[in-house]
Amino acid sequence: MFEQAFKKIDDILRKDAGVSSELDYIEQTSWLLFLKYLDALEQDRAQIAELHGQPHTFLLEKAYRWHSWATPLTASGSLDHNRALIGDDLRDFVDQKLFPYLKGFKQRAERPDTIEYKIGEIFGELKNKFQSGYNLREVIELVDTLRFNSQTEKHELSDLYEAKIRSMGNAGRNGGEYYTPRPLIRAMLAIVKPRIGETIYDGALGSAGFLCESFERLNQEAKNVANRKKLQTSTFYGQEKKPLAYVIGLMNMILHGIEAPNIIHTNTLELNNNDIQEKDRHDVILANPPFGGRERTEVQQNFPIKTSETAFLFLQHFIRKLRAGGRAGIVIKNTFLSNTDNASVSLRKLLLESCNLHTILDCPGGTFQGAGVKTVVLFFTKGSATRKVWFYQLSPGRNLGKTNPLNDADLADFISQQATFADSPQSWSIDVSTIDKRTFDLSVKNPNGNDEIVHRSPQEILDEIAALDLESAEILQGIRGLL
Repeated sequence: MFEQAFKKIDDILRKDAGVSSELDYIEQTSWLLFLKYLDALEQDRAQIAELHGQPHTFLLEKAYRWHSWATPLTASGSLDHNRALIGDDLRDFVDQKLFPYLKGFKQRAERPDTIEYKIGEIFGELKNKFQSGYNLREVIELVDTLRFNSQTEKHELSDLYEAKIRSMGNAGRNGGEYYTPRPLIRAMLAIVKPRIGETIYDGALGSAGFLCESFERLNQEAKNVANRKKLQTSTFYGQEKKPLAYVIGLMNMILHGIEAPNIIHTNTLELNNNDIQEKDRHDVILANPPFGGRERTEVQQNFPIKTSETAFLFLQHFIRKLRAGGRAGIVIKNTFLSNTDNASVSLRKLLLESCNLHTILDCPGGTFQGAGVKTVVLFFTKGSATRKVWFYQLSPGRNLGKTNPLNDADLADFISQQATFADSPQSWSIDVSTIDKRTFDLSVKNPNGNDEIVHRSPQEILDEIAALDLESAEILQGIRGLL
């Protein structure tokens, strides 16, 4: 049911002059799905209230509920074509009345951690891009066929939504920023092992894949009402800068079963790192900060180690944000292990001296589709210095790509070997006392027979040159300021 409906929706979206890309497809699908889901949630709540003999107050005024404007019904329960808006009337209602009304929920909500506030945030960031009210009518009627009555239906819908996010990532670099391969996330969870009662944080949220997968894992362990309430209200936290990514992440969490996610639309890096206090810290951090981003000087001033590299600022944030004894799994470009600029050296030193960097997973090219960079995953525990680092060189035995993506089986050996930090043809350990204390270089060649040489791409080399040039320019600017 869901798959066919999604295909038909995409076909209609392709015909509309206001919708031009995969990013637009998921954006426009998202707000309609959300309103349909909200209607189903409201109906469920109303029925429960009736069973308990209690009144139910609807979130939306009657005129803005799904069955008032989108699919008004006849007495027999079929679509009332005489009352259903269509064409310019439908588009104008959505643009001039519905969206402004829903946007206003942000101001009317009592607290940010409510579904009312999330409604306001979603519709404050999105806009209706349908130019044809006739196309919009067709899509509405397809969305109306979707049902969210059972856990099986909700699970199927969330899986298909994930598939749309993945296809968006395949469509280009900008979309790829939002999507981390789910097999990699599940492997990271297997290493970090979050527990019910702990808080889990992602400050570079994207599509919220880390939080959604964490919820799926912990929800299976939640055996009582108290634990399920903890998962709903006080477990998952996130922040996202980009409006569309924020909406997609919020929608993804809602479809996975978290009704009012604790995620904030903000630029994580604009917070002064020194202002993070114990009350702001978390037990588990899982994240994949953007590759290759560049930050302004005023943002860099929020961090002790100055660098324009977005991911390196995020890493400082995550170290500071992690509670003592807390565990983290962070995806980062593999050049972090060997870059010779001052910021990279200082950051490696900070990580090794303030945390136990116990595991580094070296991912092959093609792990992230469309990103064009090689990555590693850093696993560390905060509170004690690193003595040994265990490396695993992931080699699926094939070239990864859009038609041949990473899968769970590819990571099974890594998970198994990591449990005992075993040596193998793909894994080895180094003693931190043996590394060069001038550079803290961690780009260690596999000593166990895997002689594969991975050459850096021209883009990676150019990126490092650009980073070094920027650092030099900043130093020169500082010197000029002293003259």
